[in-house]
Amino acid sequence: MRKQLLLITLFTILCVESYSQIAFEKGYFIDESNKRVDCLIKNVDWRSNPTNFEYKLSQNDTVQEATVQAVKEFGINNFSKYIRAKINIDRSSDQIDYMSSERNPSFQEELLFLKVLIEGPASLFQYTDGSLTRFFYKLDDSEISQLVYKKYLRDGKMLVNTSFKQELSLKMKCEKITSKEIENLRYFNRDLEKLFVKYNECTGLGYVNLNPNKNKDLFNLNIRPGLNYSNLRVEDPASDFTNTDFGYKPGFRIGVEAEFILPFNNNIWSVVAEPTYQYYKSEESKKSSLISNEFIISKVDYKSIELPIGVRRYFHLNDKSKLFANLSYVLDFPINSYVKYIRESNGEVFYNLDIRAKRNFALGVGYKYNDRFSSEIRYYTNREVLNEYLYLNSDYRTISLIIGYSLF
Repeated sequence: MRKQLLLITLFTILCVESYSQIAFEKGYFIDESNKRVDCLIKNVDWRSNPTNFEYKLSQNDTVQEATVQAVKEFGINNFSKYIRAKINIDRSSDQIDYMSSERNPSFQEELLFLKVLIEGPASLFQYTDGSLTRFFYKLDDSEISQLVYKKYLRDGKMLVNTSFKQELSLKMKCEKITSKEIENLRYFNRDLEKLFVKYNECTGLGYVNLNPNKNKDLFNLNIRPGLNYSNLRVEDPASDFTNTDFGYKPGFRIGVEAEFILPFNNNIWSVVAEPTYQYYKSEESKKSSLISNEFIISKVDYKSIELPIGVRRYFHLNDKSKLFANLSYVLDFPINSYVKYIRESNGEVFYNLDIRAKRNFALGVGYKYNDRFSSEIRYYTNREVLNEYLYLNSDYRTISLIIGYSLF
């Protein structure tokens, strides 16, 4: 348990320390006097809309902080743009335990940075704060208004106020936009972006899509063969001959990894799951202390499907190369696996133990090139594999060398 806690602590420290490695990139901000300041902004790729940001006037300058009270607009070149707005926002909860019984939104005025998604005759903005997401829009010179979407409870049932559809239907009339398209519109950035792009194209005036293809390539499927170097030790305090160290043996492993890239913080975080076939076989022979001139053969045949589920953190070196670290919680499903103790003289099996494994952790570090080829070394914490036998202690250890190829 102490080793498992140590792995988690090391992974956490590594990720927290690496936060400072996020790059300062070329950008700008506009201050209260409408002065544009070109600078380098720390690109955190905010999951929630920021209330401030860090910047430097030059690469060797000191880091400064700008807040929503002092900045009207800021942006990172070819990446993102935020504008300041004093708007009415409805923060009603979508969680059923805190859900309102009122259909109408409960607005409150706030000064916020809104992320610009589409900029043109019809502009679309997004505000995210944890699990809360709200969209806002602006037509020509009108004020910025929230597109209303609110879940509420009525007589024990959850209902949804989707008045944003009616508002867009009235305000954004275009021959290319059908009533069915409005009716099927979902309160998601992809759906709304498509609609706003279509309307702006319909006007014949220019527009800018500041969020193009931002959600592409967020899933990777990787083939991951490799080599395990594993050892099993069995201890029985009541019997000397069952105490066996089966030794470190090499074994082939093959996995298929599904990786889900999280669409924030410059895609440096991902969730991974990797069903993997692994096996370990070994045989030892030693003289019995209970029966004279008798040798006991100890055999282990351990095959299983492992399922590591975890998180991965990337560390970009350049456009093609990056390091990564991942921490996984490992489920294990043995397949006809056993530990046997056999008399050498007559082949009698007097202990036949079924392998039933506990869960454990794994920490891996690796390198990925061109988002296609990867290599990783992975350390697994000790795994109890004879979990059903209270009088036995078992200790299965593995170090893996893994290579990977991304299919897509």
